[in-house]
Amino acid sequence: MTEILYPILYLFAAALYILALKWMNSPATARRGVWAGETGMLLAVVGTLLRFEVVEYHWIMLAFLVGAAIGAPLALKMPMTAVPQRTAIAQAFGALAAALIGTAELFEARPHGFTLVALTVEMLLGYVTFTASLVAFGKLQELLPGRPMTYRGQNIANLGVLAIAMALGVAMNQTVDPTAIFPFFVGFSLLFGVLLIMPIGGADMPTVIALLNSYAGLSASAMGFAFDNKLLIVAGALDGSSGLILSIIMCRAMNRSFTNVLFGAFGTLQTSAKGEVEQRPVRSASPEEAASILDAARSVIIVPGYGLAVAQAQHKLREMYDILSKRGVDVRFAIHPVAGRMPGHMNVLLAEADIPYDKMVEMDEINGEFPMCDVALVIGANDVVNPAAKNDPTSPIAGMPILEVDQARTVMIIKRGMAAGFAGIDNELYYMDKTLMLFGDAKSFVSSLVKELGAQVAA
Repeated sequence: MTEILYPILYLFAAALYILALKWMNSPATARRGVWAGETGMLLAVVGTLLRFEVVEYHWIMLAFLVGAAIGAPLALKMPMTAVPQRTAIAQAFGALAAALIGTAELFEARPHGFTLVALTVEMLLGYVTFTASLVAFGKLQELLPGRPMTYRGQNIANLGVLAIAMALGVAMNQTVDPTAIFPFFVGFSLLFGVLLIMPIGGADMPTVIALLNSYAGLSASAMGFAFDNKLLIVAGALDGSSGLILSIIMCRAMNRSFTNVLFGAFGTLQTSAKGEVEQRPVRSASPEEAASILDAARSVIIVPGYGLAVAQAQHKLREMYDILSKRGVDVRFAIHPVAGRMPGHMNVLLAEADIPYDKMVEMDEINGEFPMCDVALVIGANDVVNPAAKNDPTSPIAGMPILEVDQARTVMIIKRGMAAGFAGIDNELYYMDKTLMLFGDAKSFVSSLVKELGAQVAA
């Protein structure tokens, strides 16, 4: 009976994985996609536990309880601003699990032929992804320096380490006892994972995480070939391809290429490590003045950024949206593909505050609307609205697609100070005659705007 049941569960799990990826393409169906993915994973776990190879469950249950005790609080307490590093550490553990399973199979079953080749690929990708994800986590969490760490001949050295790891993998497949070579294979694989990420700057780390997700998926797919597990093959291939596609989307949105991100140390700061900028006069406004400008506008486009996420200002922003909408103001939200720290970051934050999905407009659709917009309100965004990307060919972000807020009639920017963004460069938008700087914490300033707009409505 179980021999018939578990393939059926695997089939439904694979179908749900595909539907989850489809539904998560849109904010309107993303919740459904999450439920589909979770249900698919539950079916996959149940199906695996029904396989005839599983004869004892006490160690599995112990691991399940330990993992749940760690994972549940981590998921519940993790702020939205820390999702990228949580993703990185989860990928590290997943990749390590895959690599350790391959290691156990190598020492226990002593495979040969195609199975050994698949295990070698799986372990190489698993161990590389493990240390690479740990370094990415350290950079995002600021436990390691966020700046690129480079030296002359670095790419040659990195590729040399990878070549040695691959050569050792080939040697494992040619020798009678692969376990003798295995420790050296693992060592060079782990080393390459570290060297791969160290030269990449913090600004490019979200793109790297997406690519590492692809590596982890390919590792799982290779494990599926080694164990003749069709669900692992399908799920790993879906994970690997979706991670690759996401990396491509992010690179295009940031005007990057894979070679730039992985080998060019593209995240190098152009100013001091503290992001200092030139001291120039700017125009600023108080909450009362800003509220009056918003109240008089007919069209407002709000650009949310990482500062909004840090301040957790999305619920206050919803209150402001409600007040302005009731006053007949057309309010929309412009979403840059890499606003925040990950694609979809801003969509999730705004959806959490029940802002209508149809009011969240992607960059390509909204850019043509800025010239007709009365007010563009930027909250905590920086590089994604910097006109230098299109006006200065020498800028580090030259060519990067941006939200063209500089085309709006009036621009207001909520920001704590004049510090530079991830790219470490000054923003000419701050010094334009049409720009008003609204200095302060995003949540506090939006709260003040809500209060002032409410008072104006009452008057």
